[in-house]
Amino acid sequence: MKFHYIATLSIAVGLCSCYNNKKIDYPIQGVPFNEVKISDQFWAPKIETTRTVTIPASFAKCEETGRVANFEKVAKKEGKFGTEYPFDDTDIYKIIEGASYSMSVHPDRKLDRYVDSLITIVGKAQEADGYLYTARTIDPKHPHPWSGDQRWVNESILSHELYNSGHLFEAASAHFQSTGKRNFLDIALKNADLLNQVFTAGKRRDAPGHEIVEMGLVKLYRITKDQKYLDLAKYFIDSRGKENDPKKAYSQDHKPLIEQDEATGHAVRAGYLYSGVADVAALTGNGAYISAIDKIWENMVSKKFYITGGVGSRSEGEAFGDQYELPNVIAYNETCAAIANVYWNYRMFLLHGDSKYIDVLERSLYNGVVSGIGLDGKTFFYANPLECDLNYKFNSGGHLDRQPWFGCSCCPTNMCRFLPSVPGYIYAQGENKLYVNLYVSSSSKIKLNGKNPVTITQQSQYPWDGIVKISVSPEKPGKFALCLRLPGWVKNLPVPGDLYAYSKPEKDSVSLTINGENVSIQSDKGYAVIEREWKQGDVINLSLPMQIRQVVANNAVKEDLGKVAIERGPIVYCLEAIDNPNIDTVNLSDKSELNAGFSPDLLGGIETISGSDGKGEKRITAIPYYAWNNRGIGKMKVWIPKKSPGDY
Repeated sequence: MKFHYIATLSIAVGLCSCYNNKKIDYPIQGVPFNEVKISDQFWAPKIETTRTVTIPASFAKCEETGRVANFEKVAKKEGKFGTEYPFDDTDIYKIIEGASYSMSVHPDRKLDRYVDSLITIVGKAQEADGYLYTARTIDPKHPHPWSGDQRWVNESILSHELYNSGHLFEAASAHFQSTGKRNFLDIALKNADLLNQVFTAGKRRDAPGHEIVEMGLVKLYRITKDQKYLDLAKYFIDSRGKENDPKKAYSQDHKPLIEQDEATGHAVRAGYLYSGVADVAALTGNGAYISAIDKIWENMVSKKFYITGGVGSRSEGEAFGDQYELPNVIAYNETCAAIANVYWNYRMFLLHGDSKYIDVLERSLYNGVVSGIGLDGKTFFYANPLECDLNYKFNSGGHLDRQPWFGCSCCPTNMCRFLPSVPGYIYAQGENKLYVNLYVSSSSKIKLNGKNPVTITQQSQYPWDGIVKISVSPEKPGKFALCLRLPGWVKNLPVPGDLYAYSKPEKDSVSLTINGENVSIQSDKGYAVIEREWKQGDVINLSLPMQIRQVVANNAVKEDLGKVAIERGPIVYCLEAIDNPNIDTVNLSDKSELNAGFSPDLLGGIETISGSDGKGEKRITAIPYYAWNNRGIGKMKVWIPKKSPGDY
C-alpha cells in the first residue's frame, strides 16, 4: 500500500477541502518529498547523515536525559517529572516525525519497531479523556511550575500544553502517512477531540502561547476530512489579541491576527503562527488572513531579515527586534526560527506563485538552517550569530561552540524532522504549470493536472555551479508551462526589497536552451516560463551565473555600515580565524581580487573563496557560513570592513 506523504508542511498534493460547500485549497501544490529522489552531492549526504546519525543520536539523548522516562513514570503512576521544561515531551514527538519521514523513503524494520515501542509508552501516558502532558500527569498535585494548578490556565503564558499537542499531531500525521498504522494517529485524535471539547465547545479563549497546534490540526483535518479540526485551528487563530495588550507581543497575542502588520515577538512562535494562518487561509478562502501575513512578510523581509536567512535578532525573548535591529555578534537567529521561516515562505509561494518567497526560503535553507547542525550530524547550534568574537561570551557565559544537546533541545530534534523533508521543496505544480524551485540533482514523476505523468530529472553541481540540465519526459506529448525559478541573486536582488544590495551590479547573463537551441527568456513572477508541447526526451540547459558578489546593507542597519558580506550563488560566506590569523585587520575593497575554487577534502567538500584583501597585501580565505565552527572554537565574521580600520 502506497501512502502519499505530506512532508512537514501540512500541505497535500491533489487534496481539496470542502468548506461551506466550496472547494478551496492552495492554488499551487507541492510535490511530496518521498516522490522526489535526490542524487546531488550537497543534500543527499546531509539527509543520509540525518538518517544514520542524527535521528539515532537524538533518540539516545531522549533516553539518556529522562524524556522517555517521563512517559514511563506516568504509565507507572510513580516518580517526579525528571527533565527541565514542560515541552520536553515534544522532543520525542519530533524525532518520531523525522524517523517516519526517513522510513517512508528508506524502510527500516528495526527503527519501525523502536518507534512503535515509544508510541506504546506514549499511549500509556495518555489520560482517559485524551489529555497528554507528562509535566502534570506524573504528579497532578505538584505540576511543573510553568503549568499552573489546573489544565490550560497557563496556556497563554508558559504551560505549552497546546504546543505539545501540536507536535503530537504533526508527528502522528507523519507516522500514519508513512506506515499506514493508526496507533499514533489514534492517540493524537483522542487528544484533538479533547481540545475541541474544552475550547470550542467549552468556549475557552486561551490563545496558544507557543503556536504550532494550528499547523498540526490542519494535518489532522487533511487526513480525516473532519471539519472540526480545521474549525479549531481557525478558532485558535481568532483567539489572539482579545485584550489588545502590547505586552503580549512576545506570543503574537497583542492584537487580533488580522490587525497585525509587523513581525514581532518570539521568532519561532511567529513563523509557526504565520504558517498555520496560511494553511487555514488556503482552506477557508480567508482573504483577511492573507492580507495580514502579506504585510507581516513585507515587514520581516525588508526590515528584520539577516543576510544568512536568519530571523529573530534578540536573545531576550528569542525575538524579532525593532526595525533594522540586526546586530552581528549578539545575533540570536535560533535554528528553529530559520526552519519556521522556510515553512512560512513555502506556504506564501503556494498562495501567490511568486519566486520571491522561494528566494527567501533558499537563503534560509542553504545558510541559516544548515548552519545549525555540524557536519558530523550530532552537534548543533541553537543560536547562529554572524560574528564570533572571543571577547564576547555567548550562551550561559561560554564561547559559542557546537553542542551535542541542550537543556532546551528543540533545535536538534527539529533538524531530525526537517532535513528528511528537503526534497519536498524542489518541485510544485499549479494549473497546467510545473515549477522547478530549487536546483538539486533529482528526479520525480509528477502527474500534472492529475492526468499526464511527467518525469522530470535535474543534473547539476548546485550550489557550487550554476549549470543545470533538466530533462522533461511526459508519458505522452502534452502542452503545459515549465516554470524555472530565476533566483534573485542573478537579477541583482539578494533579498526582495531594499534591505540588502550588491555593491557592484552585474549584467543579467542567464542563458537557456531547449534541445540545444537558444531560447529567449519570458519571465513571470520571477520564473522563466516555457509554455510548449513537451515530448519525451526534451532537454533544457539553464546557466545561472555565479559571480562572487559583495553585499552591502541598507544604511539603516547601523551594525553593517562600512562593511560588506561575500556571496556566491545562494551561499553566504564568512571568514574564520583558522584560515585567517589576521581576521581582525582584514578589509575588502571593490578592487579585491577574489576567486572561487572547489576543495573536495575540506569541510565535506566546499567551494572556497580566496584572494587579496582591500590593499592587496594580505591573503584571505572565506568558507560557506553554514560550515563554520566545524574545526574548533575561533573568531568568525560574515560582515567585513570595507576599508582598513585606520581609514574610518
